[in-house]
Amino acid sequence: MAGFSFKTLGRIWRHRWIDEAQVRRVLPADMLERLTRRVAASEHRHTGEIRICVEAGLPLSYLWRDAPARQRAIMLFGKLRVWDTAQNNGVLVYLLLAEHAIEIVADRGIDAHVDAAEWSSMTQRMGAAFREGRFEDGLTQALEEVSALLVTHFPAAEGSDNRNELPDAPVVL
Repeated sequence: MAGFSFKTLGRIWRHRWIDEAQVRRVLPADMLERLTRRVAASEHRHTGEIRICVEAGLPLSYLWRDAPARQRAIMLFGKLRVWDTAQNNGVLVYLLLAEHAIEIVADRGIDAHVDAAEWSSMTQRMGAAFREGRFEDGLTQALEEVSALLVTHFPAAEGSDNRNELPDAPVVL
């Protein structure tokens, strides 16, 4: 098979080794509930939508193609309908545990206001917390930073009907 290497085999092994049970140990139910409440509270302050998605490992179809975590995050951005908000201001915070990869995918409404360097800095700060095993701190920090950007560019108007367009609970795959 062309393109197959020990590196690919190692990557496949790493992704198949970690499973949802390990994700639940890193992100227990009580932490997921706190994150859900934080997303809900955040979304009362702006018209954007924030989704958190944590995945143990990539599906085999991604691994065989040697697809990067970013490609998976973009696909989940669509599948979770983060792109489908009224003001195009949804943001997905994606964490791939098998690779300790962090991706932030923002819809065009908010992305037009935030440059790539700012998104990159945010993922680097999250990465530092994750490397220290502080997953809740890293996700909370990212949530606060994304919220601050959404409040700046898409504040909720006083007395407006700021409906919740997407679920607030983190997605664990």
